[in-house]
Amino acid sequence: MTFPVIGVVGGGQLARMMAPAATALGFELRVLAEGEDVSAVSAVPNAPVGDYKDLAALMEFSKGLDVMTFDHEHVPGDHLYALIEAGVNVQPRPEALVNAQDKLVMRAAIDRLELPNPEWAAVDDVAGLVSFGDRIGWPVVLKTPRGGYDGKGVRIVGSPEEAAETADWFEAMSPLLAEARVEFSRELSALVARTPDGASRAWPVVHTIQVDGVCDEVIAPAQNISVEVAAAAEEAALRIANELGVTGVMAVEMFETPGTGAGFLINELAMRPHNTGHWTQDGSVTSQFEQHLRAVLNLPLGATDLLGQVAVMKNFLGGDNQDLFSAFPTALAAEPGAKVHCYGKSVRPGRKIGHVNLVGASAADVDSLRQRATTVANIIRDGRLPAAATGTTEETP
Repeated sequence: MTFPVIGVVGGGQLARMMAPAATALGFELRVLAEGEDVSAVSAVPNAPVGDYKDLAALMEFSKGLDVMTFDHEHVPGDHLYALIEAGVNVQPRPEALVNAQDKLVMRAAIDRLELPNPEWAAVDDVAGLVSFGDRIGWPVVLKTPRGGYDGKGVRIVGSPEEAAETADWFEAMSPLLAEARVEFSRELSALVARTPDGASRAWPVVHTIQVDGVCDEVIAPAQNISVEVAAAAEEAALRIANELGVTGVMAVEMFETPGTGAGFLINELAMRPHNTGHWTQDGSVTSQFEQHLRAVLNLPLGATDLLGQVAVMKNFLGGDNQDLFSAFPTALAAEPGAKVHCYGKSVRPGRKIGHVNLVGASAADVDSLRQRATTVANIIRDGRLPAAATGTTEETP
């Protein structure tokens, strides 16, 4: 009996975190890495270096694979169609993936599905942006349709005068996406998975906390959300996955807008495991990484029940501490229940380098879990106990 070979294009932390799930199930994982030092290389033995924008490199990588999937959404669509024409099993397929690659395509799809969308328009130039802002009211949000992530490619434009300062954005890419700036109470994420045969499952809707455009914390499930809004958000995500033919894991990021319409508006889509689903590694019966592998192989999907009553994920970014492991004795002693996930990356200020998960037995634990997860993350980031815990800022041994 032979087990399947799964190829992942992109060697970031998402590919790295697929490796334990693949190993447990007996699958072989291969990664097309951007360089010899990217996150997944140290976790995946078969990780050739290649350019995902080079069709020849993709064709070479595809040899011997049972399925090809992705760590990111940036592979050109034409290349994906060429791979499919050559007989490669690509999941998700390009006609679905384009909705995560191009925000203008995504906005049009959400409108077509009659799901909650903020007001938006494709704008070709500064004059078009000014016209949009004058029509719906300032400020507005300007986005690059392709390539943006973690707050990159997003700009708040407060007035016609500020719109004049965006000319360089239009010179680099046109049209751009203009959106109404949404007044929201918090951000949510609905994570689902779907197989090529159309089977689908959802995890509970979660509360996500962003700092400077980067996911900082996730609380699962979202606390104090109405049953109706949670159900509608989950149903919207499942409908998107089914109507667009998504395969694998998909995250639908949303704004909660109490008292208006469905109670939420759709922000963005990601068709791969996602930062807002990292809590599932330790807080769910089936992690998003295992589920993604099951889904793209068209296997039965795993249960998505929580392992406790609440789970918290806390990201940590690069900070003062270059030697992350030197902080582990202090960090792990501070919270024995914490599950630490490091991405094997070099440390740079502001770079995502890991996260901490904690699971609680009661929803009343959520504030304590957040505080404890933050303490562990900060010790690893800074290389020392927080000053409040020690009365000093001495580095750990």
